[in-house]
Amino acid sequence: MKTPIKILHIDSNHPLLWDQLQEAGFVNHEDFTSSKEEIEAKIYDYQGIVIRSRFKIDKTFIDKAINLQFIARVGAGLESIDCDYAISKNIQLIAAPEGNSNAVGEHALGMLLSLFNNLNQAHSEIKSGQWNRESNRGHELNGKTVGIIGYGNMGKAFAKKLRGFDVEVLCYDILEHVGDANAKQVSLHQLQEKADVLSLHIPWTPETDKMVNTAFINAFAKPFWLINTSRGKNVVTSDLVVALQSKKILGAGLDVLEYEKLSFESLFQDAETPAALQYLLKANNVILTPHIAGWTFESHEKLAQVIVDKIKGMYF
Repeated sequence: MKTPIKILHIDSNHPLLWDQLQEAGFVNHEDFTSSKEEIEAKIYDYQGIVIRSRFKIDKTFIDKAINLQFIARVGAGLESIDCDYAISKNIQLIAAPEGNSNAVGEHALGMLLSLFNNLNQAHSEIKSGQWNRESNRGHELNGKTVGIIGYGNMGKAFAKKLRGFDVEVLCYDILEHVGDANAKQVSLHQLQEKADVLSLHIPWTPETDKMVNTAFINAFAKPFWLINTSRGKNVVTSDLVVALQSKKILGAGLDVLEYEKLSFESLFQDAETPAALQYLLKANNVILTPHIAGWTFESHEKLAQVIVDKIKGMYF
């Protein structure tokens, strides 16, 4: 690194990210409060930017970032960045799906076991003074077929967690030859024919937007449980509710919702609670968490370390 590389951090992250970059000779600046327009006014002065999801890095932003060499997102996805345009400007994109994949795998498994054993419902009933055994009779994962759509870092981590259970694990992915000892790669049709459980581990792209809709759900041969730790907009919530009501979907564990803001820091795009969400909030066979599947103390550190290592790898 011949000349110092100036990096602007616009979101807070684990301190090791800042400290290790500084030790390596990078010049760090932070700005966690300025508006997008205010950041755009000074981004010309930086060669790198480190983000989470505070605002979208669009063409307007990129056009003002005339000296930018990389955009590093401390997370798994890059949907908040106009990736094609950034690449056309020779800006390198850095993400860290390796950093929180284990956390996502554990969270997905926890949701699945909670649904199978009615833990959410039973806990609430006991706290309200009810002791209901028969209505909380559960299911065993043993002997079931688990289908995973999206077999990258997250999907592979979930499949690895399932090794301790006597289950068949199938995966579907747009890439060929990604199956491994933990999951057999099949066509989407084959997965829909056999799966008792569907777990989504896909990014949010034009191809996956609203993918899980009524037609998709009805293509499954059997009623199934749904786990979504990917992105909320991959599932049409109103269609999910219809499937829950008809028992085509037996239960859902949702760490993400289509109503989330792009920053993931708050839920609603609008003040009014949509009818479909009102149903989910009251349903006993639905578990909701606030986009925390990859949000552990351990992944906080791992994500930062992956980003540091990738930035340093560009220059050393």
